[in-house]
Amino acid sequence: MARADVLLVSLGGTAGLREADAELAASLRRAGAEVVEAAAERPREWRTYALLELAWARAARAAARAAIDEHRPRAIVYSSVTAALLGPRPGAIRFDAPAAGNRPGRHGIWQRPAERRRLRDATLLVPWSEGGLAEAPVPHADAVVVPVPVAPSGPAAERDVAAVTYGANPQKKGLDRVLAAWAAARHDGEELVVAGLEARGSAPAGVRFAGMLPRDEYRALLRRARVFVCAPRREDYGIAQLEALADGCRLVTTPAPGPYAALPLARALDPRLVGGIAEGLRTALDDPAPDYAERAAAALAPFAPGAVDEVVRERLLPRLVSRP
Repeated sequence: MARADVLLVSLGGTAGLREADAELAASLRRAGAEVVEAAAERPREWRTYALLELAWARAARAAARAAIDEHRPRAIVYSSVTAALLGPRPGAIRFDAPAAGNRPGRHGIWQRPAERRRLRDATLLVPWSEGGLAEAPVPHADAVVVPVPVAPSGPAAERDVAAVTYGANPQKKGLDRVLAAWAAARHDGEELVVAGLEARGSAPAGVRFAGMLPRDEYRALLRRARVFVCAPRREDYGIAQLEALADGCRLVTTPAPGPYAALPLARALDPRLVGGIAEGLRTALDDPAPDYAERAAAALAPFAPGAVDEVVRERLLPRLVSRP
């Protein structure tokens, strides 16, 4: 069996992480690399983050060991800090945010010391954003920032949906704050669609819970929406917000701690929409800034698949693999 160039060790704990890993693997292949993917087996649920991440780290170690033995890769990319915590061999670490940023206090009691060592001793860091790199403990290895690619999902449609939000992980995403703001701001006949979450009891007036949608249906919903609204308590990247911008939505959001790659774009596009959610909703619906979608498309140029492929081909792959 031919030796693999790159082994990508993936946790795949969420749909977003699985999609991001698939995008990176595909981009490396387009750059000419022989890529093998090893997915960790999902562990049982535990009651604390510390135990859950230990279980995930052990599952990633088992997946990595088996793939290393079979494929003898020249380089390893651990996708997420958790995947690298117990890694059997040094490698690059791909992450949206370090555990030091999103696992405060007791939730990171064993991860933080291990994380500092892994980020320091990694062959390379591959953060999704400059903000993610800024949260990494210092000293750390050299880094190449490789965004998750974002592109329009299809032709524009009639904007017959007032607003959309993504409700998976509702506490972290601030769904309660979005619903309160919507109740205060909505006009008769306007509807907020909550994707990614089933209704629990009766829905508030003007709110429809769409549940988990197939990806094509979700992106089609974005193409129909005038506004994407969110109020995260912390944002490690903001892929849902970036996709909404790519599909022509105006982004109403609050500032949030974390890398939040979409936040500076939202501020530059229309600062009136960043801050108070109720006020931002009415501004976005009643007084939209001119050429918002066109300017958003230009701002997203560094996230375009072709631009990301260039970074992978010219900067990432040469740092990962030196071919004989």
